[in-house]
Amino acid sequence: MHDVIVPLEQEGTTAKIHQWYVRPGQRVAVNDPLVELETDKVTVEVPALVAGVLAEILIAPGAEARPGAVLARIDTAASDAPPPLEARPDKTAEPDQPQAKAAETRHSPAVRKALAETGLDPAGITGTGRDGRLTRDDVLSAARTRPPAPPAEQPLAEPEPAQVRTGASAEGSTFVPHDRMRLAIARNMLASVTQAPQVTAVFEADFGPLMAHRAKHKADFARDGINLSYTAYVVMACVAAMRAVPQVNSRWHEDRLEIFRDINIGIGTALGDKGLVVPVIARAQNLSLKGVAAALQDQTNRARAGQLGPADMAGGTFTISNHGVSGSLLAAPIIINQPQSAILGVGKLEKRVVVREVNGTDTIQIRPMAYVSLTIDHRALDGHQTNSWLSAFVAALEGWSS
Repeated sequence: MHDVIVPLEQEGTTAKIHQWYVRPGQRVAVNDPLVELETDKVTVEVPALVAGVLAEILIAPGAEARPGAVLARIDTAASDAPPPLEARPDKTAEPDQPQAKAAETRHSPAVRKALAETGLDPAGITGTGRDGRLTRDDVLSAARTRPPAPPAEQPLAEPEPAQVRTGASAEGSTFVPHDRMRLAIARNMLASVTQAPQVTAVFEADFGPLMAHRAKHKADFARDGINLSYTAYVVMACVAAMRAVPQVNSRWHEDRLEIFRDINIGIGTALGDKGLVVPVIARAQNLSLKGVAAALQDQTNRARAGQLGPADMAGGTFTISNHGVSGSLLAAPIIINQPQSAILGVGKLEKRVVVREVNGTDTIQIRPMAYVSLTIDHRALDGHQTNSWLSAFVAALEGWSS
């Protein structure tokens, strides 16, 4: 027997069984998806690492699955066993029942999933598996070589999950079912504001010095294939502020405050209407500006390509919400990513008229300014720590010299 276990890299996340693709008695091949786990931020498929017959399922749909727990067992000695009864053609079927119906049930869960995703007709695909059966690779290969549909036959784009109810109202209503990510975000946000009293402090920062530094060094970074973003400077300033007020890099416990040695900074990354994910830059205190910029570029690209796994979003001790990229000047409160103690918000960067003292004389200047906020768990932190952290953060942002 081979044990199918919950991936260990999901430590720090809550995982539940969403659905099983295979039932006991069904044959599986190597890399066939067995079960879908739903974590706090993403859904993950656990594949079969060996071929055989699924002997038993140990954790039912909806139940919690802890890292390292045994999900199911595969009988590897039965890899050559006949298909399970429910997958065989029905011998008692009526004579006029189409045989295609019976043949269709012989497809493995992985093949059925691939057919559903690609919309291909299995009758038009040649199988390369045992006894001519279709494999997942057969379906994907057919999908890659399928000619594109003529533009005239493409339907108008509509919100796929939406349905319209018409009734007494002439305008009707549109209902959009929540997907799993939206439900997970909703649960996390509600839990955060329910368990922690949250307070927000707001400062403003002059981005002029770092913009000058970026203009001078951006081309050097680009030659190494690295995009030098403003967010890289924000991460570096967070590290400097954590050194000044390490209590912000913490977690509240009922009997103690846990202050972390490593500064693992999560970056909120929007995925359009699909929600957001928070990939983590681990041990940011050990990285240079170039190292931070490279890590940000890699994580952002993989996030938008849907290639992040649970390990990429685990272990965060602090989070940055760069909400200004979508146009907002200030967002408060930005809800804390529990169980962290604080979250930074960075508003829209824009030119403003400010008063600056030069040689003892007040002057009016136009400077690139942004509001920055720190929302804290008031159980763990007080106002003076919050303001000290923001003061150190702004000083680091404004301390760059070209």
